[in-house]
Amino acid sequence: MHIRPLHDRILVRRIDEGEQQVGAIIIPDSAKEKPQRGTVIAAGDGKVSDRGDRTKLDVTAGDTILFGKYSGQEIKLDGVEYLIMKEDDVLAAIERVSAASALAPKPYTANDRTTRKGQ
Repeated sequence: MHIRPLHDRILVRRIDEGEQQVGAIIIPDSAKEKPQRGTVIAAGDGKVSDRGDRTKLDVTAGDTILFGKYSGQEIKLDGVEYLIMKEDDVLAAIERVSAASALAPKPYTANDRTTRKGQ
């Protein structure tokens, strides 16, 4: 089944955080909080402004996002649970950084200068 959200809405599948433990105590499924992280499955075409222009969404299908605890409406399609939410409910998009680029030194800029006494 193919679903296309309308306007500024997105279809999100929650990313399961795995088994939660506190110390040596395993928390049962009924007491676990639902994850606030997910993958965008589909995105609408964007919000229509008062002038009739369409504003493109910042997130696209395949993006990993963080969203609020009570964001969106839960739906079930073909036995799989999804959330439909507005893009405004998205708190952040998670960008993957390769290990090599994370460890590489950052380029020096004029804003990085520090003043030292005696110089």
